[in-house]
Amino acid sequence: MKKKVKYVMVMTTVASRKDADAVAGKVVANRLAACVQQMPVRSVYRWKGKVESANEILLTMKTRAGLQAKLISFIKTMHSYDVPEIIAVPIVTGFRGYFDWIDKVVK
Repeated sequence: MKKKVKYVMVMTTVASRKDADAVAGKVVANRLAACVQQMPVRSVYRWKGKVESANEILLTMKTRAGLQAKLISFIKTMHSYDVPEIIAVPIVTGFRGYFDWIDKVVK
């Protein structure tokens, strides 16, 4: 029997700490995610026929699955990239107390 996904982690990368702070602050203020973590990463990717690399900030956002589409749409409106990486992965299991907290702080 397939278990229904109740929570997801949405991830995106942004170009700078300033962009990361702006996205994280607005996402949490608008109650679309309970928490946004920021981590510096080095990305290597193909863009316009060339292999490129860049320092970026990876944002991970935890929210209810029902808010996933709204959160992704919100991120797209703020993002500076032409084709932003915005992906969501299901949270299969975890500490029930953390999930209760997510339920309290998001819409």
